[in-house]
Amino acid sequence: MSSTARPSIRLLPAEYLDKIWGTPAVEPWFVSDGRKIGEVWYQDDPPLPLLTKFIFTSERLSVQVHPDDRYARSKGLDRGKTEMWHVLRADPGGQIALGFRHEIDRETLRRSALDGSIVDLLRWFDVKPGESYLVSAGTVHALGAGVVVVEVQQTSDTTYRLYDYGRPRELHLADAMATAHLGPWIPPHMFASKASKAPWIPVLRTAFFEIHTADVQVPLSLARPDAPFALYVFTAGSGSIGGQPYREGECWLVEGLEDGVKLEPARPTKILRAFPPKAAVAL
Repeated sequence: MSSTARPSIRLLPAEYLDKIWGTPAVEPWFVSDGRKIGEVWYQDDPPLPLLTKFIFTSERLSVQVHPDDRYARSKGLDRGKTEMWHVLRADPGGQIALGFRHEIDRETLRRSALDGSIVDLLRWFDVKPGESYLVSAGTVHALGAGVVVVEVQQTSDTTYRLYDYGRPRELHLADAMATAHLGPWIPPHMFASKASKAPWIPVLRTAFFEIHTADVQVPLSLARPDAPFALYVFTAGSGSIGGQPYREGECWLVEGLEDGVKLEPARPTKILRAFPPKAAVAL
């Protein structure tokens, strides 16, 4: 898209998914109707290469792993799945699991998945709002109970479950064992970015997405990142973007953005911005 293209700024539709591990406690981002909402998806039609979600948990999610692009394509899939979590809320004791406490072998992985002891082999992290975690393809992981996160991921729904706390859902041990990394999780480094001018704070950059956050209390001119589109997830606040009203719990797609498009907060606003590196744009 050329730099002179007229900007398109639109709210993406929200898709609400009931989950057995979800919760009706989805406020202030959404209005609760008593359903156990586990995920709220935002996607365009046709799909973008990035998918954003809000995830709400009242129980631990399954222990799982996602394939990388190479393995996914060997199975006839379009792509693998690398994702990140940005924590919005965490009950006391709220945790996530990423990788193992120490190196294990594949037989230990198989045996522990079958008897449930994999839960104790994982490294569990206490989390708090504002933290971000990269979940690269191949990282064995789980979300704990009582957390709310925004997830940004490659557009893929391929998940290999290793253990599901006795819930009657299929496990995928062969594929999980073929793709899982067997050592500890290594935190990514923070980075400097030309796209991270104030008030944007750089969080993560991968081959698939770049993530920034911002706290905005005064009008802001949205500079165009070096990408054909950007996703703006409003995690707090309200106001207008390009003259259209926004509120917390929404995800806006901005394409062909020029300097001068205004974001005007009516209440203090928190934003997570995601966009793809140029090399990762094509579906």
